Amino acid sequence: MHFPKVSTAVGLLALLPATIASPLGLFHRDSSTGRPKLGNIPYGVDINHCTVPGTIALTYDDGPYIYTSEILDLLKEFDAKATFFVTGNNIGKGAIDSPSQPWAGVIKRMESEGHQIASHTWTHQDLSAISESARKDEMYNNENAIRNIIGKFPTYMRPPYSSCTANSGCVRTMEELGYHIIYFDLDTDDYNNVTPELIPNAKSNFARAVDGTPAAQNDFLAIAHDIHEQTARSLTRFMLETIKKNGYKAVTVGECFGDSKDNWYRS
Repeated sequence: MHFPKVSTAVGLLALLPATIASPLGLFHRDSSTGRPKLGNIPYGVDINHCTVPGTIALTYDDGPYIYTSEILDLLKEFDAKATFFVTGNNIGKGAIDSPSQPWAGVIKRMESEGHQIASHTWTHQDLSAISESARKDEMYNNENAIRNIIGKFPTYMRPPYSSCTANSGCVRTMEELGYHIIYFDLDTDDYNNVTPELIPNAKSNFARAVDGTPAAQNDFLAIAHDIHEQTARSLTRFMLETIKKNGYKAVTVGECFGDSKDNWYRS
């Protein structure tokens, strides 16, 4: 799974939420920025593991949502960093850059507090099951919405449903667009355990992987979803406590690869 009164011009922009005005001007959906390959992390290949021992990259898909700020509060409490694979307009939340929605403020907070913002597409489509033009639109639309908010857009992405196959052309598209394709090696399965009665299963999945492992020799790339209440209010604290107890450091995906923050975004 993975309105106040406004001027005519602003009203028109609200109809096209991924093309609203920003400090950098008006961005359109046919992104045409240059896309040099930044850093040494491979582009257009599946990446499932971190490379820096002692790190655990906590990642959250599908948000921002009404629980995301609670996760940010917990990360701040633990002096921990995470990566948010943001979806632009899903689960009925409205476009992330719409002036009528609160999501731009949440994303700005992510960035200002040192977390990494990555792409999880615009509307959470299966990228292996749609056309090339539709696939590019999913990426362009999210790029432009994120850029409208923070003035830059990511070089890291995660495919919805973990689906970006070579046969469909998706891997080639992501390489062409200059994206690192990020999967995971620790699945909390939180989205299948969304009630208070079931969330202990997600906790067990995390603990079973991490507990008792020597941090100096191991690293993990974990997936969760910030659209679920129990992930925010139960699982996240448990993960952060488990990380601390076992001597690991909670970091961004870029940090768990040793990739400079300068390489995480394009402007």
